[in-house]
Amino acid sequence: MLKLVKKEFALSVHPTGLIFLALSAMLLIPNYPYYVVFFYTGLGLFFTCLTGRENHDIDYMLLLPLRKRDVVTARFVSTLILEGAQLIMTIVFALLRNRLISEGNMAGMDANTAFFGLALIQLGLMNYTFFTRYYRRPDKVGSAFIFTCIVCFVYIGLAETAAFAVPFVRDVLDVPDPANLPAKLVVLGMGAAGFALLTCLAWRRSVRSFETLDC
Repeated sequence: MLKLVKKEFALSVHPTGLIFLALSAMLLIPNYPYYVVFFYTGLGLFFTCLTGRENHDIDYMLLLPLRKRDVVTARFVSTLILEGAQLIMTIVFALLRNRLISEGNMAGMDANTAFFGLALIQLGLMNYTFFTRYYRRPDKVGSAFIFTCIVCFVYIGLAETAAFAVPFVRDVLDVPDPANLPAKLVVLGMGAAGFALLTCLAWRRSVRSFETLDC
């Protein structure tokens, strides 16, 4: 599997997947919907799969002595590495933002502990909606991404609306750290659990769909 993951980064991962990591610095923008930063992770994945379709990446992989599930797993692992890198970088910029900008985020959720829990749910939803559709029809990568965009931005809209309209989110979660840290840590833990569950379900469904696909 290590060799397959190396192959993903050497031959398959689109350069934008790495370039978009720098967009973690968008957390330094005052009064901005910070969930959008994580959307670019999905956009990089789309470019990777689109380029793979044009370069017949899956066809090449299936010519090798590999199981179909290994092909899927390698793409999942490379995606998780990029998502992990995005999270680490956004945490760094969130800490820097809180040092440089004293006021909260007037456009929505502040870049605090609870925000990262909710962002993990967003990433989990993106993994689930994109991969489960993509591995049913790898040649229809565009339709899988459009559906993922719809789900992603509906989630962003609901999450940002909650920061204004839901009292618990507005008064307890959407405040600078370390205020209400226990409640925020619960949200972070729930977000991590949700991300793990959605991604595992996405992997299982993707493997099942791809193994039955007549390539």
